[in-house]
Amino acid sequence: MMHIISGEAVYNMGFGFDFGFGLFQILFFLMFFLVFGMFIVTFIKGIGQWNKNNHSPKLTVPVTVVAKRTNFSRHTHAGEHHHSTTSTSYYVTFQVESGDRMELHVNGSQYGLIVEGDRGMLTFQGTRFLDFKRQF
Repeated sequence: MMHIISGEAVYNMGFGFDFGFGLFQILFFLMFFLVFGMFIVTFIKGIGQWNKNNHSPKLTVPVTVVAKRTNFSRHTHAGEHHHSTTSTSYYVTFQVESGDRMELHVNGSQYGLIVEGDRGMLTFQGTRFLDFKRQF
């Protein structure tokens, strides 16, 4: 394609700034919708798990505590005011008499009271930890 600017012929092959900017726009919107879609899928899965837990029966079974673990997350927000947040998630693995194991998310105070090797009665609903009563 040829353009005339101030009496000079300028050839534009279509591979200059216009092409790059169009490609950038396409990639930007693809990434935006991909990330947005991931948030939507995560939200829907969370609601689905919450609903499944609510419709599950509350069960109380004898268990042994076989493991404990923590997961630390740190998020840094740059900008005018540098801000950093951390969070800790607590998990306990219980083993039922049949040998099956389940790892449940517990709050920090429960985590501190439970010790590996403890035996007791676990109350849970779906994947939701409700209570653990140690047997002495």
